[in-house]
Amino acid sequence: MANHSSMIDGPLLFGMLPRRAVFLVKYEMFRGPLGWFLRKIGQLPVRRGEPDRTPLLAAVRVLRAGGLVGVFPEGTRGDGAVSNAQHGAAWLARSSGARLVPVACRGTRRPDGRGRRLLPKVDVLFGEPVTLPVAKGRTGLAAATEQVRGELVEVLDELDRLTERKRDDHDEDVRGNQA
Repeated sequence: MANHSSMIDGPLLFGMLPRRAVFLVKYEMFRGPLGWFLRKIGQLPVRRGEPDRTPLLAAVRVLRAGGLVGVFPEGTRGDGAVSNAQHGAAWLARSSGARLVPVACRGTRRPDGRGRRLLPKVDVLFGEPVTLPVAKGRTGLAAATEQVRGELVEVLDELDRLTERKRDDHDEDVRGNQA
């Protein structure tokens, strides 16, 4: 499960993962040649805002078979802060018994009002696997969803601390070399 702030997040993570992964991808992407390609590599189309368990049940089968499923709990691209989460990631984990790995991505979103960037600096941090509680019902699902959101926020905060520390160390090195 990862935060989602740019269209490049999915392909970036797909390429970084050490084994094959199936991602839940918005249905609108499954048109034309891109749609053919996404189906060919086994990605699952999801109709956002509509009750459609077909892709979720397919994802549960992948997880129960030991596979890897990529989910963006926000359900759409956001500002990267994970201010809300949909129930999908929590539902999948509870339905399949799978553990979740929170993943933080920074640098993929183009700053507002700016054009394309050539070779942007992107940072990715994989957190520790998380097992969700198995409380039943809507209340249990809501609590598990909030835990998903909280885990993502923690990993994002950790990545921000690490990259800030790296920038501070770099600035100190530059200043030291100038003296």
